[in-house]
Amino acid sequence: MEVILLERVAKLGQMGEVVDVKPGFARNYLLPQGKALTASKANIEQFEDQKAQLEARNLESKKEAESLADKLGGQQFVVIRAASDGGNLYGSVTTRDAADVATEEGYSVDRKQVLIREPIKNLGLHEVEIHLHPEVMVTIELNVARSPEEAELQASGKSIQELAAEEEAAAEFEIAELFDDIGAATSEDDDLAEAVEEQSDDEEAAEDEE
Repeated sequence: MEVILLERVAKLGQMGEVVDVKPGFARNYLLPQGKALTASKANIEQFEDQKAQLEARNLESKKEAESLADKLGGQQFVVIRAASDGGNLYGSVTTRDAADVATEEGYSVDRKQVLIREPIKNLGLHEVEIHLHPEVMVTIELNVARSPEEAELQASGKSIQELAAEEEAAAEFEIAELFDDIGAATSEDDDLAEAVEEQSDDEEAAEDEE
């Protein structure tokens, strides 16, 4: 099916190009989103009549996208999720989650602009693409954690595995200290018992001398 593009479409073509696409792709994506028109003689003529207007509109939206990209690119956003001790999420982080957390921080992002190339199913830092315009794309980072405190530690460069190892080491240290305290207390009790026994022996000896 041939269509004429009303804007640049990645891996397909530039504005004004007539390209051949699968009918389903055209009907479900390009045509309903206003990215293309069927390449009929009437539509091609209509495009030529509106070309200057479409180019001006595209340039304006591109400038707006570039302005937002300067602020949004490289930002890190915290996403709090429940997960197992091993760091596996109960579910996954979606494009809607990414759009919502960015929007909550004051950036206007639609989930249709978000591209997650690899499913996010574990805790940690994950890069996500935001396509603000056909010609403008930025990358943000999602800090997926179980708590704000854990997110802060992850932001400092520590992985969930390192955090778990530190917690385990801390627990082992506390247990070792506890046993040391118990051992010290037992030793003190033994010393006290020995001192009492010596004192008793001394008293008995004194009594015998009398």
